[in-house]
Amino acid sequence: MLDTFEQTILSALQVIFDKFGWFGVFGLMLFENATGITPSEIILTFAGWMLIERHSMPASFIPLAGLYAGLGSAIGASIPYWVARVGGRPLVNRFAKFFRIHLDYIEKIEDECRKWGAGIVLVGRLIPGVRTLISIPAGLVRIPFPKFFLATFAGVYVWCTVLIGAGYVLGHEWQLISDYIKTHVPLVLTAGILLVAAYLVYRYRASLLNLGWTRQNNREAD
Repeated sequence: MLDTFEQTILSALQVIFDKFGWFGVFGLMLFENATGITPSEIILTFAGWMLIERHSMPASFIPLAGLYAGLGSAIGASIPYWVARVGGRPLVNRFAKFFRIHLDYIEKIEDECRKWGAGIVLVGRLIPGVRTLISIPAGLVRIPFPKFFLATFAGVYVWCTVLIGAGYVLGHEWQLISDYIKTHVPLVLTAGILLVAAYLVYRYRASLLNLGWTRQNNREAD
């Protein structure tokens, strides 16, 4: 199953890259930053491998490649910014519920945007899990769009260039990396499940204790 999934991803990216080249990367990164659906780590590392290393292009092309990907990312990130800025909190709340995004998480980043302005946008673009959401609170607090766009582009350019470079350097070792991942997937999944379970117990331990105490009192009352 993992082999099939892997080949499906590789085949889809290969078709897009063969047909559209770096404009395909531009489009994929625009879509990724607008929706947060497609993982940029896979797109960019494969682009560094398939479009640079496998085509025997020099490493000096990596900064230019980062420009294609960075522009697509910045334009895509501008879409949720304007949705949040024009639609306001009611629209953001509706989308947050649909995509199961915790509102307190957005509000926390929103407070940081008020405090640090475009600076938090620049830093947020380099943090996985934050980078695709930072546009929403930035739009809510109405950070001036030129500052937002420049901070976004600076952050995503670094992100994209580093990942493309990683794909260029490590792409030819993909089979080795793939075999290693598939060998250790059961262990990784088990560890992940245990970590999630431990977090849930820690997070809701007070509620569990209160529930047990209530049940015991009810039995004694009966």
